Amino acid sequence: MPLHVTDYTWTQTESTVHISVPLKGAKAGGVDIVSTEEYLKVHFPPFLFEAFLFEPVDDDRSTAKVGNGVAVFTLPKKTRNVWEHLMITADDKETKREIRERALLKRQQKLSAESKQKAEKQQAEKKYALVTMMKLEEEERDRIQKMKDAEREKTTAELAAWRLRQKQEAQQKQNHQIQQGGATKTPGNRQMEIGKNKQGHRNSKKEKIQTRLPPPRPPGNIRVTFTPRVFPTALRESRVSEEEEWLRRQAAARRAVSTEVEELQDLTEEERNPDWLKQKGDKCFANGDYVGAVNAYSLGIRLNRQIPALYSNRAACQLKLRNLHKAIEDSSKALDLLTPAVPANAAARVRASVRRGSAFCQLQLYAEGLQDYEAALQIDPHNEALREDARIIRNIIQGSSGDDET
Repeated sequence: MPLHVTDYTWTQTESTVHISVPLKGAKAGGVDIVSTEEYLKVHFPPFLFEAFLFEPVDDDRSTAKVGNGVAVFTLPKKTRNVWEHLMITADDKETKREIRERALLKRQQKLSAESKQKAEKQQAEKKYALVTMMKLEEEERDRIQKMKDAEREKTTAELAAWRLRQKQEAQQKQNHQIQQGGATKTPGNRQMEIGKNKQGHRNSKKEKIQTRLPPPRPPGNIRVTFTPRVFPTALRESRVSEEEEWLRRQAAARRAVSTEVEELQDLTEEERNPDWLKQKGDKCFANGDYVGAVNAYSLGIRLNRQIPALYSNRAACQLKLRNLHKAIEDSSKALDLLTPAVPANAAARVRASVRRGSAFCQLQLYAEGLQDYEAALQIDPHNEALREDARIIRNIIQGSSGDDET
């Protein structure tokens, strides 16, 4: 059975009730709070505090602050008056049970509504991001097409001008020849001479081309050899098999593209490319649009769940958005895919480990965070920034007072 907390304190005004519940060494993350208009529960095993309130309060405006070993609640009253007691004086277990069940039911309904609202918001954001990306790509295609049309018109105009100049120069040359030979030759003779000159020029040109042609090559077979794949690793530390396995897995991952995502049926071939979506997410991240980057990476993951960079980059976005548990989940998935551990994926493993370690530290799970930072240091032992971060986390662990505040 839980141990009931009796050393709480409370004060009131005509409009507000203040309740202070000691947490007896419990951390903020281990405290479960249920609050409704007529009921308040604070559960931190093995201790339990329950208050069946004397009169209803405004649950929507109520606040709670947990930290420094105490939970402080501010409950605005629905009716301005002074309460005789904090809790109802009835000792009827059935009445209290009904109040408790109503409170738990209301909490479940509230959580369900919040979850549904969050899902609808995420779906709307995904749809908006998809429409926006398609619109941007359409504008980019239109811009490129306009550039092509302008260049084509320019080239056509230049070609027409060049042809006109050539025609004018040929006409001037012909007129000049006619003027030079007109004093001694009749028009018929001049025409015959021009024909003979053209025929002689063609024969001479044909003979020159034939003299320049090389003789036919003799038949034969050509052997083709390939340079073996050699990794820059000392022979006594050779990891050729692991490197080959990593390259094989990367090649297989590039082929593992899903085409069964319903909302992508109307997209172009380029828009179904996970690499294109990754580049799109990278641009959004660089511009500070972290939600747009998450949507792009998530779309890429739905198309291909075997590319570690999509998970690692989405973890970086989740860190910016303070979605710390999601950042841990994405970093862990990236590390699972970055196997076997070889020099080719060392930098990616460092980034994924640091992102997961940072999320752990922001959740005040410093021991877990330190493990990830030390794992990154083992991969990149000369990284002074990592070494300094690990030292700071180690000092926090050694000098932590154990107090948490939210």
